[in-house]
Amino acid sequence: MRILITDGNERASLAAARSLVQAGHSVSVCAPMRLSLAGASRRVRSHRVVTDPLRDPAGYVAELGRFLRHGSSTVLLPMTDPSVEAVLEHRDDLPAGVEIPLPDLTTYRAASDKANVMALAEQSGFAVPDTRVIISTRHAIPETPFFPAFVKPHRSVVSVNGTRLKLGVTPVADAAACRRVLEALPAAAFPVLLQRRVSGAGEGFFALRWGGRMVAMFAHRRLREKPPAGGVSVYRESILLDASLAGPGARLLEALDWNGVAMVECKRDRDTNRQVIMEVNGRFWGSLQLAIDAGVDFPELLVRCAAGETVFGPREYRVGVRSRWFWGDVDQLYLRLRNGGGGSRLQALREFLRGAAGDRGEVLRWHDPAPFVVETLQWFGLIRRTGGAK
Repeated sequence: MRILITDGNERASLAAARSLVQAGHSVSVCAPMRLSLAGASRRVRSHRVVTDPLRDPAGYVAELGRFLRHGSSTVLLPMTDPSVEAVLEHRDDLPAGVEIPLPDLTTYRAASDKANVMALAEQSGFAVPDTRVIISTRHAIPETPFFPAFVKPHRSVVSVNGTRLKLGVTPVADAAACRRVLEALPAAAFPVLLQRRVSGAGEGFFALRWGGRMVAMFAHRRLREKPPAGGVSVYRESILLDASLAGPGARLLEALDWNGVAMVECKRDRDTNRQVIMEVNGRFWGSLQLAIDAGVDFPELLVRCAAGETVFGPREYRVGVRSRWFWGDVDQLYLRLRNGGGGSRLQALREFLRGAAGDRGEVLRWHDPAPFVVETLQWFGLIRRTGGAK
């Protein structure tokens, strides 16, 4: 099959491209820069897309349509929230016959609405964080014992004056910091969730649900994150898919009537040992390569589902497989060395240097080294990580 993957500078795009090339498909990627991670991968054709899906969603989809028609692609895989939103909203403008293995726009937005997901998650069996829903900047802020906490806009992509904005989760140490963050948000970000920090290991439930049944499931634990207090995983390992994670996760996706891949991000509460839900991502996730290395090839399974095959994923996968995003791990080491005390600095350095012999490099693969070279040049600022050419 001919496949077009968007957002070629994302690590998930690289993982998907490598998987699908290995499976024998013809793979193209598009990105807003001339050199991207996935675009540099072996046997991948690269396109530069100049339209921003946040600023001009319709124009972005029209540009994708030109690539699809020119390459006769049969499957389109949007990889980030902005590109998914744009494609789902304007999917009727794409060439006929192109498969987009995603749910409809209403279902996707329901899964992206954090307030909606918290209620469904609790009904499905997850614990939920101590949460306050902030309706506007005039809403009362909790007292100091509630903090530290996180400010979460109800959706990660919102529209402001005809332009979409990508909003993130912001940690706040106290009420004053919370007020400053809230005042900086656009009105479209509200209602905002203010969630008390949960102490414990980050764990994730990953699934492919198609045609009303579960095709494949996977789980991992975060070992290091950037920033260290909580953020993107830079070092993680595959774990057993126990009932406390898989049961509520499957029920939540069923309640959403989900169709496609999804990640349910959780923390295992240190005090209660319960899985506390953080959010749902209705798309491929940054650490996708780990699942593939452990034996659950989500991109290949998803493309086969889109082709109309009856697909059954693996019943088991390898537990204890570890994956490291090198330059992300360097960033988290720098943050720990800069902010930690003497003992913690030494511990951070030891942890960084002490890697198991079997650890997998997420981007660095000796049979396909070019993406790591591109990422290294980007990390040193020699070429751009975002749109444009340098």
